[in-house]
Amino acid sequence: MTGVRRSSTHFGSTQVPLSKSIMNRLPAIGPALVVVAALGLAGCSQEKVEVKDIVRPVKVVEIAKANDTRELSYSGSVRARTEMNLGFRINGKITERLVDIGQRVKPGDVLARIDPADYDLSVNSAEASLEAAERQVETTGLARRRAEQLFAKNFASKSQLEQATLSYDQAVATRNSARSALDQAKNQVLYTDLKADRNGIVTSVAADIGQVVGSGTPVVTVAVDGEKEVLIAVPEMDIAQFKPGKNVKASFWSDDALTLDGKVREVAGSADQQSRTFAVRVSLPNDPRVLLGMTANIEASAANSSPQSVSIPLSALAQKDGQQIVWTVDRNGETVHARPIKVAEFTADGVHVAEGLSPGDVVVAAGTQFMAENLKVKLTGDAVQQSASADDDGDAVKRVR
Repeated sequence: MTGVRRSSTHFGSTQVPLSKSIMNRLPAIGPALVVVAALGLAGCSQEKVEVKDIVRPVKVVEIAKANDTRELSYSGSVRARTEMNLGFRINGKITERLVDIGQRVKPGDVLARIDPADYDLSVNSAEASLEAAERQVETTGLARRRAEQLFAKNFASKSQLEQATLSYDQAVATRNSARSALDQAKNQVLYTDLKADRNGIVTSVAADIGQVVGSGTPVVTVAVDGEKEVLIAVPEMDIAQFKPGKNVKASFWSDDALTLDGKVREVAGSADQQSRTFAVRVSLPNDPRVLLGMTANIEASAANSSPQSVSIPLSALAQKDGQQIVWTVDRNGETVHARPIKVAEFTADGVHVAEGLSPGDVVVAAGTQFMAENLKVKLTGDAVQQSASADDDGDAVKRVR
């Protein structure tokens, strides 16, 4: 063609266009270029890649020595040592109630009254009987003196004198009986008023106006001023730990700063029929801050009767080859190791371990699924001793890096 000239190169005696030559050689040149590039990169950098061990953060608890004693805590209410359930000494219908709950009373104060009408009639009847008895004494007395005079003049026999004397003595006895009956009737009139005989405060009212009560039926309860105590209910499993004279601590919900030394004063001899608990009374020292009805907490210590298991968080429990294990941390080697354990029971605060753990053991508390034998860890200063006894909770955990 005119005006067009193709470029070419000479390889021996053959002329090949330049573009076609390059296209034919690319498949053979490509692998060689890759090899040359790789060798060039290796020559430029002689650094080695270092593989670092992964130190996995975990949480641990340290097993502490189980306490030789355990703490007992029971709630109760403050009561007066002496509480009087006051009632009338006679039967009757209540016509007045003169006190309310919370009111202070002193000796002689009238608390309630019953209708005295029938007892006033009894007084009138007793007075009439006494009057008749008095007249009978006078009559028999005259008869006896007459018999004595006639006997002295030999106008009457000795038997007549003895009969007159016997009648007089009988009349005197009847008069004395009538006099006692009158005193009793007057006392019953006085008993229509229910009175307080000691200083105290009314804590309850069991009867009201219009109610007919029998003798001895509680009408008003008065808490006597003086020593106060706390009444608690103790189950049979712990009642052996409470003996009269045992020292305890008393704290009060209304005042966290108020703590008093108490002493067990009385332990019930039998359990309550409904609650099956024993009533225990703890005497308190006199303190004006302690008021009747306040809620108190009684704390006492008791010796452990059997070896106490340790408690670990549920997250610390793992399984390996069908056996329950925990992962313990070796402080020196900073590695973890599987240790078989014997579980006593599962509770709300974790797992109680009967065998396999000793005081001082550090147990992985979380992340057990990532643990492996001899896995490297690093303990820091945060891994302080934490109790994992049965009295502790799941918060006793520290981080290991």
